[in-house]
Amino acid sequence: MDGPSYYLPALAMAVALALKTPELLRNWRDPLLRSVCALLTTGSLVFCFAAPPTSGWLNRLIGVANISAPLVYCLLSAFSCSCMVLITNWRGGPPEVTRRLSRRWITGYGSMCAAIVTLFALGDAPSERLQDFDTYYANTPFLREMIVLYLVGFTVAGVAMNAMCWRWALQVHGWLRAGLLIIALGFLVNVPFAAVKLIAVVTRWRGGNVDDLSTYAAPVLASVGAAVSALGFCLPLAGQRIGDSWTTWTTYRRLGPLWRELRSVRAQAGHDVRISWWAPAQLQVTQRESDIHDGMLSLYPYFDSEVRARAYDSAVTAGSGPAQARAVADAAMVTAAVRAKAADPEGRFICSAVADAPTVSAESHRDLVRMSLALRQSPVVAAAREWGAVTRSESDFHERTR
Repeated sequence: MDGPSYYLPALAMAVALALKTPELLRNWRDPLLRSVCALLTTGSLVFCFAAPPTSGWLNRLIGVANISAPLVYCLLSAFSCSCMVLITNWRGGPPEVTRRLSRRWITGYGSMCAAIVTLFALGDAPSERLQDFDTYYANTPFLREMIVLYLVGFTVAGVAMNAMCWRWALQVHGWLRAGLLIIALGFLVNVPFAAVKLIAVVTRWRGGNVDDLSTYAAPVLASVGAAVSALGFCLPLAGQRIGDSWTTWTTYRRLGPLWRELRSVRAQAGHDVRISWWAPAQLQVTQRESDIHDGMLSLYPYFDSEVRARAYDSAVTAGSGPAQARAVADAAMVTAAVRAKAADPEGRFICSAVADAPTVSAESHRDLVRMSLALRQSPVVAAAREWGAVTRSESDFHERTR
């Protein structure tokens, strides 16, 4: 693999980190957010310093041949640790348990990094090897142990991540399960990476030479594993955003019939406000709900409690549940009030049995959506619309809603 093959994933992770940094500064105490940023940071640094051009530059800058090797091994161990801490915080649980597990992973891999640095200092690596350090120094005292140590640590992380992701995936569904399975697949690729490296090292111990496995095959496996794992981490977040956007736009669309029913009332009252079509979906929904509330406020003198009571009884008779019957009754009262107001341009009429405004709970969009769907679908509301809410008799109303 050449330099760009390392720098492209490093740049991708750095961009993702830059996008996350403002959120991290606002919520520094969030352990999950800190874990995500630590993962992106260590992953980007691994690819950056593992690139042969960067390794050579670092060796020359510090003046120690192969100083980049223990640095990359430590960064790789830190990346493994950050993955374990992220999955621990992501899964959640009692805070004290999560903190204890995170500290154990950090302590274990921190000790491994200290051992890597110590073993490199004790060893002797005078000849610079930018791509085949592992196999070239496979028989060198202390360096041999350092190489095996980082490979074992990387393998342990891969196996542990697979076990945790698979076990968690069996308990969840949807985007999260898909993301966990992809993460597990990515770390499953890390095991062959370490195995290939170990095979090349052990072959050197036995006097053979399969250095190409370590020099050329292993980096490809590492890149594939990192790319797949990154996709797994991103998929649940992206899927959740897509799902939230879909839900928001669905709510916006379902509010359409009620919003259009009240459009003439808002126009008369001068409340018809427009926002740009490129505004965020949530803002569009909020604006539509506000328009609906303004329209119903203008209709208040025309709300007829008798119309609502009749419509409720008819909906219950037709088999609707209490919540749906209330939505049908409110929708019938609203549509009758719209026509009553249209027939009274001078605003002289006041209903003899003025009703309260339609009941809207804390989750107002659900009640409004029910009313809006009833406007389009309910025969009771269709009858109330034809009846006009003012001049028709009770018998005529019942006749049309049977």
